[in-house]
Amino acid sequence: MVQPIPAAKPIIGKEEREAVDRVMQSGMLAQGPEVAAFEQEFGAALVSGRACVATNSGTSGLHLGLLAAGVGPGDEVIVPSFTFAATANSVALTGATPVFVDIEPTYFCLDPVAVEAAITEKTKAVMPVHLFGHPANMTALQAIADKHGIQIYEDAAQAHGATWNGAPVGTFGEFAMFSLYPTKNMTSGEGGMDSVANPEIERRMRLLRNQGMLKQYENELVGLNNRMTDLHAAIGRVQLGKLAGWTKQRQENAAFLDANLQGVAVPAVAAEATHVYHQYTIRVTEGRDAFADALRNEYGVGCGVYYPIPNHRLPSFKRELDLPETEKAAAEVLSLPVHPSLSEEDLNRIVAAVNTVAKAGA
Repeated sequence: MVQPIPAAKPIIGKEEREAVDRVMQSGMLAQGPEVAAFEQEFGAALVSGRACVATNSGTSGLHLGLLAAGVGPGDEVIVPSFTFAATANSVALTGATPVFVDIEPTYFCLDPVAVEAAITEKTKAVMPVHLFGHPANMTALQAIADKHGIQIYEDAAQAHGATWNGAPVGTFGEFAMFSLYPTKNMTSGEGGMDSVANPEIERRMRLLRNQGMLKQYENELVGLNNRMTDLHAAIGRVQLGKLAGWTKQRQENAAFLDANLQGVAVPAVAAEATHVYHQYTIRVTEGRDAFADALRNEYGVGCGVYYPIPNHRLPSFKRELDLPETEKAAAEVLSLPVHPSLSEEDLNRIVAAVNTVAKAGA
């Protein structure tokens, strides 16, 4: 029987297991020196030395970043509807209102024209998502933010190491969140990492993640328990050292798929962008769900739809909006395996399967 090719595959090796064992033997399991070292190393490696704050999940990182930036009731934050629900959820959890706007069709990121049209006197910020590992158009979004006096926050959950005009994602906004969930380009087992633009936001984030304390029992504000553990940080530190090699492999895998897939629209890359291919997302213009079923059931090729229901139509938001590019993407996108564990045989199988299914549906 042919072994199925997984859509995603976390890579946990000997070094990660040894790092966990080292922390276990130290007896310091909760937030401690491993977290502090991971924050420093992540900042140096990925966000041009910006200060970083580790949290227990990417969603916590978004939530605390928004709170630390002063977002709250009465504010509006512009977000894409075509993304994972955590983007809008984190805004709503502050008491602010997520304002959903459309994406541009080529890269699946926020449409700057739609962003500017949605700005009101209540707009506090725009929060682009660097979806699938491709950066949003930060040149246009920064110009709009500067023109209207609003802030930028970055959802970089899927974009570790991506760049725009040579600048790393995570260096544009007041804060930026990177997810460290198991299927991301690197993981800490579970967790998030925020890069921050100034000491005020950094300090407030550190307070908020630890019950409002920097010193034990000196609670300065009402906070949460969103700390990362040293166990998770130890895994993250090892993975950070492997990220560059894994990213290169993802890009090489993507280039192979670009060159060999037929009958589907392969992902475009902007001239200004470095894509890190958290997902390799094609468009299937007719019968996407049947196409995906055929890949899985007939050829053993794992694939995923990210995301089938736009956020504005989720039961948690229920907004009546006209977002045509968002709706079109939700009906057409299909993500193929691109992870670093793929063998040459796997890549050839993916190509053969996609091309055969595409030809059959033509």
